[in-house]
Parts: sequence; structure tokens; C-alpha cells
Amino acid sequence: MIEARRLHPATLTALPAEVRTPTFDRIRLRGGIVHLGLGAFMRAHLAAVNDDALEAGEPLDWGIVGVSLRHADTRDALAPQDGLYTLALRDARGERLRVIGGLIECLVAPENPGAVLDRIAHADTRIVSLTVTEKGYCHDPASGALLWSHADIAHDLASPDTPQSAIGCIVRGLALRRARGLSPITLMSLDNLPANGHTLRRLVQSFAQQVDAGLADWIENGCTFPNSMVDRIVPRTTEADRAAVSQAIGLNDAWPVVGETFIDWVVEDRFAAGRPDWTTGGARFVRDAAPWERLKLRMVNGAHSSIAYLAVAAGWPTVDAAIAQPALRRHIDALMRDEIEPTLGPLPGLDLPAYRAQLIERLRNPALAHRTLQIAMDGSQKLPQRLLDTVRHRLAQSASIDRLALGIAAWLTHLRGHDDAGRAVPLDDPQAAALRALRTQAMAQPDWRARAEAFTRYAPVFADLAGHEALVAALGPALSELHERGAARTLANRLA
Repeated sequence: MIEARRLHPATLTALPAEVRTPTFDRIRLRGGIVHLGLGAFMRAHLAAVNDDALEAGEPLDWGIVGVSLRHADTRDALAPQDGLYTLALRDARGERLRVIGGLIECLVAPENPGAVLDRIAHADTRIVSLTVTEKGYCHDPASGALLWSHADIAHDLASPDTPQSAIGCIVRGLALRRARGLSPITLMSLDNLPANGHTLRRLVQSFAQQVDAGLADWIENGCTFPNSMVDRIVPRTTEADRAAVSQAIGLNDAWPVVGETFIDWVVEDRFAAGRPDWTTGGARFVRDAAPWERLKLRMVNGAHSSIAYLAVAAGWPTVDAAIAQPALRRHIDALMRDEIEPTLGPLPGLDLPAYRAQLIERLRNPALAHRTLQIAMDGSQKLPQRLLDTVRHRLAQSASIDRLALGIAAWLTHLRGHDDAGRAVPLDDPQAAALRALRTQAMAQPDWRARAEAFTRYAPVFADLAGHEALVAALGPALSELHERGAARTLANRLA
């Protein structure tokens, strides 16, 4: 029976010897990093690597202040634990447990936006980082432009002291730094966006220019926006995970995080006010992260999305269950080898066939139970960079896109709201209403080629690919097959 005690600094000595605990002096930590988006990925990636740096002797200036931009649930779970939580790294060989200690404060922006702004404008803060997902940037993923019509952006322009968006928080926080005579800082995106640092800079500058041209100049001349690539599979924590971790550590942990043992982080070494030495946790500092971003977005994320939409249609609930299907595994391997790898360009020191084989093994990890429906969320925000950028590259070379088109067709099939067996499947997407209308309009066309063309006319996703002859020619048969045969039989038929 688990004791009623919770995980807390006062109970660390009660943990089993095999559970790794922080060795640095948490009481002396100062908040050098403010992180927007206090979700599972940040707590399994940035926070873990930052703990490694602190344990290796980095100055105690690099504690993390986490900010939830929407809900209080993470703060409510972790505040009684003084920010401590367990990171459970799992693979087929078992589980490694570690208590993360570098999270020193949790703020909830809707409850107290002033506290968030004060933290960004605090003298201790030198980095503001983000994991707010693609939709959290309030931009058009096809064009990259800030959506001025977005409700949060419109609110933040009108009410700057109570911002609701990440962009609004950053710009108002930087304005306060400038007003207080503090120095510029680094703004670091850790989200799956192409050129994520450049994207963040463009959106911040667009917003700042609307607010104050002088502020925009101050940001331009002093702040830095390094591009980065992050990679670790982190499924959503379940009640079963909470119970299992609490059982293993002998204390109640209200919100542990689960992840794979693999981790990668490539970040450009452009920091306006210093940084920790994250290399101790496996990070790599580079001059140009673009090739590594392309590798992650196209190989890892592109494969993930293709798996997710085909698997949801077929009724395979988790990635490991899906990749265990021989036809899907062969399709994904061929997709990466034949259509994605040729678009990546030179990656010095990287063995692409070995990387591909390693990725397949990561996807087969049965200990993660990464749900395909979770990956299928927000497809309108993800597909432009995960699949369509690769399609553009292939079309420019007059090369085949048959396997890429199957993944896109599986997403378009996902819009119907049920799987191949007729079971209801939620369409969790910020553009859900528009996408349902798109499907109704497209399906009213007389044949699959015309339907494929109608789908590609949806500018927020397909942009300049609208009506592209080669894309339509590949999408039409893929949509027809998925409709008539279902995902499982389509995969088997294509590999017959």
C-alpha cells in the first residue's frame, strides 16, 4: 500500500535507492529560464537536460519558471510537490526513474497574467522558451504569417496587460524589460516548426511593430531567436502511469511524465544573455540547425503523422501496435527511404540508413503506448511542415510522391469523423468546422480526381499546392483506395 505522503523535497530520502534525485541545492536556484507551455514534452526534455547541466556544476542561475497558458491542472498537481515530479524513461528493457528538481515555480497565465509578465521582465530571466504546439503561435502554417483575426491576438492588441497568447505575453514582457532598463534576452522555440526561431522572431516582430516601432527595433537589435530541433517521444500521462510511478517510488506523484530513453537536441549557439552548458545532457550547439530541423520534421514527424492517420482509420490505437503491422512497417520504411531521405541534403556524420532503422525501433517501443489519436490532433497545423514541404521538394524534382500522398489522403479521410469500421473518431483540430465543410464540398464532386483537387484548394493547408496536377494525380487514387478498401487493405494491396 502506497503511503499517503506525496513526493516533496522533505520526502526525497524515502525514495528507493534506484530512483535518481537532484544533487544541486534547489533552495538557491534562481529563475533564469521562463518557459511558456508547461506540458509533458518540456518536462521530459528541456527540464531533464537542464537538470543534467545543474548537476554538472552550472551556476544555480538556471532554474525554470514554468507558465501554463491555459489551464491550472499542472500547477495544481505540482505545487504541493514544490515543483518536483518523476520522469519515467521506458523501453523494452524496463524503466528508469528520476526526480526532476529544476522547476522552481509554476504560474497560470489566465489567473495572474501580471505575474507572468513580471517574470519575463525580471532581472534574473535570460531565456524565454516555448513548447506551445504549432497552433499556439496563432499563425497561418501555410504562409507563416501572424493571424491578426485570431481571437487571442486581437485580445492582446486591445488588452496588452492581460495577454492570452504566447506572442502577446512575450511582446508585453519584453516591453516591460525595456521600460525597466533591463537587457535583451533569448527567445527560444522548441516546437515542431520549420526554422522555429526565425518563425518566432517574425511573429514577435510583427506584433511588436503594431504596438511600438521603438520596441520592435530594441528586439531586433538585442534579442536572439536561435533555431532548434528537439526529439523525444513523450506520450500523454495516463492514470495508469500515475499509479505505476507512485507505486514504484513509494510516494504519491500527482503528475509524473513518461518518455523514451532516446533524446536529441540541436540548437544554434546564439544566446543574448548566456546559457547553461546543456551538452552534459546530450544537446549539440551548432551554427545552423536547419538540416537537423528538416531531418526531424520530415523523417520523425512526417512518419509519425503518416502512421497516425492510417492507424486511426484501421483501428490500431497505439504506434507500437500500428508499426507491428508488417504492411504499415514496410510502407513507413519505404516512405522514409525512397521519398523523404532524398530531400534532406548532406548531414555530416549522420548515417541515414542507421538513423531510419533506429527510428523504426523507437516506434516499436511497447513501453510507451503512444496513442495514434494524440498524434492525429491538429492536423491542419502539422501537415504543412511534416508532409507538404517534402511534397514540394519532390515535385520540384519531378519525383514520385505516392507514399507521401497516402499519408495526406489518410488525413483527409480522417476528416469524415469515423474509422474504417464505422466507429466514431473525434476531429480535434482548431480548424475543425472549416475542415468538415471542406470535406462536404469535396465529396460532392463527381469523381475522386475532382475531389482531390477540391481538397487541395484549401489554402490554409495546401497554399501554393492548390490544384497542383501531380499532387492531385497522386491524391485521387489514394483517396479512392482508402475509401473503398480501408487503410489496412490499401497498405496490403500497395505492397502486394
